[in-house]
Amino acid sequence: MKKVLSTLALAASVSLAGCATSMPVGVILTDVTLPAGATANGEATKVGRAKCQSILVLVAQGDCSIEAAKADGGITEVTHMDWKANNILGVIGNYELTVYGN
Repeated sequence: MKKVLSTLALAASVSLAGCATSMPVGVILTDVTLPAGATANGEATKVGRAKCQSILVLVAQGDCSIEAAKADGGITEVTHMDWKANNILGVIGNYELTVYGN
């Protein structure tokens, strides 16, 4: 039994060792909002959002592009952007790009 548990622990640590991401990721829950970029374009008067979703880390759908968020808010000049990720156990993941601008 000790050999099996040791093997499983080693396999898990080796497979997870290379999991580097550009955002904080929780194994059970990820719920973070991060800055995605900024410009020198001044104050924002409009907000646009673009959303996408993943299910069971098998299927992903939606449009989280900057262009989709700009179209949603009627924005032509971007001032800054925020990125929100919410994922529970890799079962359901909801992602949102929020673009601020004029």
